Amino acid sequence: MPLPGTAFRVVNPDTLSPLPLGESGLILITGPQLMQGYVNQPEKTAEVMAEIDGRRWYKSGDKGYLDDHGFLTIVDRYSRFAKLGGEMVSLTAVEHLVREHCDNPDVELVAVGVSDEKKGEKIVLLHTGEIRPEQIKAKALQSGSNPLMIPTAWQLIESLPKLGSGKTDFKAARRLAEQG
Repeated sequence: MPLPGTAFRVVNPDTLSPLPLGESGLILITGPQLMQGYVNQPEKTAEVMAEIDGRRWYKSGDKGYLDDHGFLTIVDRYSRFAKLGGEMVSLTAVEHLVREHCDNPDVELVAVGVSDEKKGEKIVLLHTGEIRPEQIKAKALQSGSNPLMIPTAWQLIESLPKLGSGKTDFKAARRLAEQG
């Protein structure tokens, strides 16, 4: 639930039109705590702020939905998506799919989107430890998974890049994937 004076809105990320309750989209936030913008960076400010119905809204970058009681559930980050031939694919969902069909429970992995001449982006799965991509692909397809969610490339690495907090460093992971 939003704090007093704060409001949420869930919208289509491309058009910013409101979505019905229960449908996931871009989370917008407004309220007195909203920043005025980035200092001396009007282009960056315009990217993350929107004026709708006379109010300024911050584009959070989070994907979520509102339920019929007004509770907000965050399900993903739009920065954790790859755009393959015009279709948005959740990298978090790709990771869950691989884990579901992987027989090595100790493997650490992260999916990242990198540039691809044919589809705009492709999914590269960085992983520690041995996994069998062909087996995972076959199981995923047999279970009816969307073929776009199957990584295009699989890269064995010594260790996953981490931030000081211990969380995965997604920018460093993308750089590793781009280096091949």
